[in-house]
Amino acid sequence: MSNKMWGGRFTERPDEIMEEINVSIDVDRHLYAQDVAASKAHAAMLAAQGIITANDAKNIARGLDTILSEIGNGSFDFKRALEDIHMNVESRLGELIGPAAGRLHTDVRLYVRDVIDATDAALAAFQRALAQRALDHAATVMPGFTHLQTAQPVTFGHHLLAYVEMASRDRGRFADARKRANESPLGAAALAGTSFPIDRSATAKALGFDRPMGNSLDAVSDRDFVLETLSAAAITSMHLSRFAEEIVIWTSPLVGLVRLSDKFTTGSSIMPQKRNPDAAELVRAKSGRVIGALNALLIVMKGLPLAYQKDMQEDKQGAMEAFAALSLAIRAMTGMVIDMVPDEARMKLAAGEGYATATDLADWLVRTLKMPFRDAHHVTGRIVARAAQDGVALHELPLKAMQAIEPKITADALKLLSVEASVKSRTSFGGTSPKNVAAQAKAWLKRLEKERKLG
Repeated sequence: MSNKMWGGRFTERPDEIMEEINVSIDVDRHLYAQDVAASKAHAAMLAAQGIITANDAKNIARGLDTILSEIGNGSFDFKRALEDIHMNVESRLGELIGPAAGRLHTDVRLYVRDVIDATDAALAAFQRALAQRALDHAATVMPGFTHLQTAQPVTFGHHLLAYVEMASRDRGRFADARKRANESPLGAAALAGTSFPIDRSATAKALGFDRPMGNSLDAVSDRDFVLETLSAAAITSMHLSRFAEEIVIWTSPLVGLVRLSDKFTTGSSIMPQKRNPDAAELVRAKSGRVIGALNALLIVMKGLPLAYQKDMQEDKQGAMEAFAALSLAIRAMTGMVIDMVPDEARMKLAAGEGYATATDLADWLVRTLKMPFRDAHHVTGRIVARAAQDGVALHELPLKAMQAIEPKITADALKLLSVEASVKSRTSFGGTSPKNVAAQAKAWLKRLEKERKLG
């Protein structure tokens, strides 16, 4: 027999392959809590509008609570023949309460909204960990890189605060996605609305939506809310992957800027000395799953006419796996931020390698001698070449050697060429001076604590 929920038109059962490709219960069974919540709200509205009796609504609510309990304790029998979570819930509800079970609707939006809220909380915890470590290391000097080459000295705290800012934008994208997702499709029926006097605003309010969706065709065929949330997730995972890559580099013995404990590293079955940053590597890898899920759903949706098409059943598995991967990645990165121990001596030494304070000398020539920057750049380059020739750091090159290249250089210039002096001088808003970094870290911690108390 065909699926008893829709099989009246059919005289033959589907082919086994058809049943296999059509079923989605293995994936959307995880939506049971959201399905039950939507069904409760819908039933309550139907009773309020006089479409079903108050007694039927009461029995539906009681039956749904029973189903919720059965699923929670593992006694619910999910039937693949019933295809999806809603048909499974409705079928069991019919067994419990009879014909009153027959007019309910499911809603993936509740699930996506829950995911957004959980992701926002996880990102806030990630930010708090970063900001606290930034405050702890506001004055810890490390090399700043461009092209993975030592560029200018920065502080470790400044580097960590860059990811606080990225996470803030990530949270903003999720918040924006939530606003647009927070419209209720309940009551759109198959695609054209219904002739029954339903109150879509009532169900929207009961489920915490801002409003019902304004077009029934759009309501049944829209997957923008999944795509937009996946887009925010993909960008977030990309940020996490960048940080994870840095941790992999920093923890290499060849670089040695940071150490992770046994909590976030693994060993080798052959080489007993190894300490592998597997947690960071796996965070880096999981970005592929998240970005892939976004691309997959975009490809599914790109050629679909209005309204609903069965292709849209593929909106859930990839998204659920992506959101789970992102959740795990955020928590892993938060743990590594708390766990990592910078080698401050090695960081300071590395910050001075590659003549990283050369820009400070060029700036002094422009600021003090009023030299055009192009000329200052050229003079500084020659001085760097002399220091490299003599095998000394820039601040260790004798003043007379500098004056042989530019006679107007004074001893004051030498005071600016240590890595500590370099970072201390970067006092512009958003700059790396320890004072700036401490102030920014404290401001973030205060803001995040206020958010936590509010909510």
